[in-house]
Amino acid sequence: MGNIHTTGPNEALIVSGGCCGSTKKRTIVGGWAWAWWLVTDVQRLSLNVMTLNPMCENVETAQGVPLTVTGVAQCKIMKMMNVYYFHHQADELLGTASEQFLGKSVKEIKQTILQTLEGHLRAILGTLTVEEVYKDRDQFAALVREVAAPDVGRMGIEILSFTIKDVYDDVQYLASLGKAQTAVVKRDADAGVAEANRDAGIREAECEKSAMDVKYSTDTKIEDNTRMYKLQKANFDQEINTAKAESQLAYELQAAKIRQRIRNEEIQIEVVERRKQIEIESQEVQRKDKELTGTVKLPAEAEAFRLQTLAQAKQCQTIESARAEAERIRKIGSAEAHAIELVGKAEAERMRMKAHVYKQYGDAAIMNIVLESLPKIAAEVAAPLAKTEEIVLIGGNDNVTNDVTRLVAQLPPSINALTGVDLSKVLSKIPGAKA
Repeated sequence: MGNIHTTGPNEALIVSGGCCGSTKKRTIVGGWAWAWWLVTDVQRLSLNVMTLNPMCENVETAQGVPLTVTGVAQCKIMKMMNVYYFHHQADELLGTASEQFLGKSVKEIKQTILQTLEGHLRAILGTLTVEEVYKDRDQFAALVREVAAPDVGRMGIEILSFTIKDVYDDVQYLASLGKAQTAVVKRDADAGVAEANRDAGIREAECEKSAMDVKYSTDTKIEDNTRMYKLQKANFDQEINTAKAESQLAYELQAAKIRQRIRNEEIQIEVVERRKQIEIESQEVQRKDKELTGTVKLPAEAEAFRLQTLAQAKQCQTIESARAEAERIRKIGSAEAHAIELVGKAEAERMRMKAHVYKQYGDAAIMNIVLESLPKIAAEVAAPLAKTEEIVLIGGNDNVTNDVTRLVAQLPPSINALTGVDLSKVLSKIPGAKA
């Protein structure tokens, strides 16, 4: 079977060989690849930056002066196209590098590149003077990089940077150049000092003259300025006193305004406190009202509702009782009316029959009725007298007789008024009776 091999972006995986004698080669960066056992070869190539320190010792310049030059180069295996090999693709560049360095260690790769850089550094150093190398190191480094880049590029290597680290010699040539330059600088410095001293003396005299002129002019100006100062000071004092008075008045006015403002704020605070007190009292009244409502009003309403309900029930009961009683009375009255009606009809029939009989017998029958009624009339008349324990008659014997006679004489009219029968006429019709 086979294995899966993975690699990161800083490493190239070169897979070669395969089944059926395949000669195809694949390059993978930051990915994975499948490799068959026994028939597929998998190798890795680092893409990390390599730091090199090329050094050329005692290399003669164009003037024959031996110099020792050290530099620092940053290189890496090319993965993408560059300006020197723009016609190559990434796979081709990695293929070139893999052909050159696959199977070698990083140390061996560095040594190969280092020898190439040192060779170009020696060649370029032999074409330049010491002054050109020492004064313009950046141009020297750029020239080395420009010359060496195509050669290392054909090996699939890219030079990221190249700088000159140090330049020195063993014959004191650079030191001599420094001494000559130092002597020139010292000579120019001494001449400059002398000229500076001369110019300084001239300038000092001129400055002293100018100083005296300036002093006299300054003293005059000082006196003028002193006089102007005193005048201005008097004016300023007057203005200051005026301003102080105005400021004092303004201060007092402002203090009065501030006190008034403070008093207004205090009044506002009192108003707010009073409003809050009113709100608190209002809330207390509402609380009392709610408390009374909860403790008195609601129970009273409940009791009133209970009593009203009981009264309505009692009223309904009374109404129904009254209706029942009325119905009972109505029925009793109806029964009694019916009975009275029957009794009245019987009485009427009896009276009718009596009237018929009285009609047949005439006055005799009426007289009989009257006589039968007299005892009853007498009883009714005497009923009040029955409750009388004693009757006292005031007067003589003649008066009592007269009173009795008058009482008996008033009896027939009373009977006539009560019964409609003239007792005198009836008695006159009785044989042997006198009216």
